[in-house]
Order: sequence, then C-alpha cells, then structure tokens
Amino acid sequence: VQLQASGGGLVQAGDSLRLSCAASGRTFSSYTMSWFRQAPGKEREFVAAMSWSGGVTYYAPSVKGRFTISRDNAKNTVYLEMNSLKPEDTALYYCAATSVPLGLTTERVYGYWGQGTLVTVSS
Repeated sequence: VQLQASGGGLVQAGDSLRLSCAASGRTFSSYTMSWFRQAPGKEREFVAAMSWSGGVTYYAPSVKGRFTISRDNAKNTVYLEMNSLKPEDTALYYCAATSVPLGLTTERVYGYWGQGTLVTVSS
C-alpha cells in the first residue's frame, strides 16, 4: 500500500481543515487507517484511527470532539476533518495503514506511511 497525504495549509485558530490520504493497492479496504502528527521538536503522536469497516474509531484525548476520521473504501481514501483548530495542532500530519488489529495508537504496528502534510495554525 502506498499512501499520499494532502490538504494541509496555514489557517487561523478556530478554523477548519480537511486532510485526505489516498491509497494505492487493491487491499486498502482491509487495513486499519490512522493519522499521526509530529509537532516541531516533539515525537510523533497518535491522532485518530478507523477500522477497515469504518465501524470502530479511536481518537487521542487532545482531538476528541474536534477531529473526525472517515474513509471511503470505494475511493481508497481516508479523511481527517479538523474543526476548532488550535495553535497546538500545528504539526506535520501523517496517514498510516496497518493490518494489525491491536495497539493502534503505537507507531510500530504500522507498516505503511504517507509522506506527511503540514498543518500550521496561527493564533
């Protein structure tokens, strides 16, 4: 699976932004898809995950209620809708894919990563 993230940009605090991650490969629908982010000077952290069917989602406490992950298996695409953005959401956002059903907040279970898309939120 190859992943291509897009949709990042410069926004103001309180604005919304939608990230997209397009995947290649015929088995996209069998993977759990997730978003991670890495802020300047910090380690990469988990943001959100969605199971292959879309029936199960997980969110980091810092984004729950503001971010929504979704996927369209027909388009091989996963999305991250980000609302009420804060300056602390500024980071490089990565999409990732895994066939492992456990430990979804952990980087090491993900075998496929996109190149990252930069989100900058100004105050």
